[in-house]
Amino acid sequence: MLEVIESINWSLLAPFIVIQCILMVIGLVDWAKNKHTNGPRWMWLFIIIFLNIIGPILYFIFGRRQ
Repeated sequence: MLEVIESINWSLLAPFIVIQCILMVIGLVDWAKNKHTNGPRWMWLFIIIFLNIIGPILYFIFGRRQ
């Protein structure tokens, strides 16, 4: 297991991890502030949390009501 972790090229993976964290935090903050969404709020919470990078993007495109 340790060999697998040591073999990962973190310089390629780190930007994706940072982008994922930023999108998730911004998506969760926006989700908490908005009381009206397209569809059930609980569904968008699970989409933001569990669908990695694409979840928050889907929320900002389809989930927000404006």
